[in-house]
Amino acid sequence: MAEQTEVARAVVEEAGRTLAAEAGIRMADGPAPLWQLLVLVNLMSARISADIAMSAARELNGAGGTTPDGMVALSWQDRVDALGRGRYVRYDESTATRLGRCADRVREEYRGDLRRLGEESGRQVARLESALREFPGIGPAGAAMFCREAQAVWPWLRPYTDDHVLSGAAEVGLPEDGDALAELVRGEDMAPLAAGLARISRDGDLAERVRRKAG
Repeated sequence: MAEQTEVARAVVEEAGRTLAAEAGIRMADGPAPLWQLLVLVNLMSARISADIAMSAARELNGAGGTTPDGMVALSWQDRVDALGRGRYVRYDESTATRLGRCADRVREEYRGDLRRLGEESGRQVARLESALREFPGIGPAGAAMFCREAQAVWPWLRPYTDDHVLSGAAEVGLPEDGDALAELVRGEDMAPLAAGLARISRDGDLAERVRRKAG
């Protein structure tokens, strides 16, 4: 157990920066950060690099799309231009349309506040994932990504793991079980641990660095 705790700590320290943090989103249980997370997940759901998706998210936020109302206030061309500045060019026009539809849905279904998404799901993970998949452009992988990040500010979601997280856990000798992983870190570190393990599942060199760090 002590050895696994050291490995989990190494994962958090070496690889545990969340996607939201990388994109410059200050996560909190509030309407604006949760909307920005939804936009980021939407952008990352396309077949495009994570760096470009994050750059596009920053450009959209900089243009004023930090809330559903702000996104709707941007014209379609404003969105296309922001995506272009972020080099999100293959899917810029369709994504500009899709983000407008997502903003409309948040405003109409959740009165502009995605905290209601969690409450209306009854705080049940399967229902939350299903509701997320109703947003244009978000499939199972995107829904999992949102939940993985949102557990940072929604304690009732913890521990949230998916196939990527559990695959990464296996790579570094940690339990392939969410409850067992949660016992290795403080509650607030579950999101960074999940983020790090998801990265490790795609990066063998990172797994080796974590093993060396843990000693």
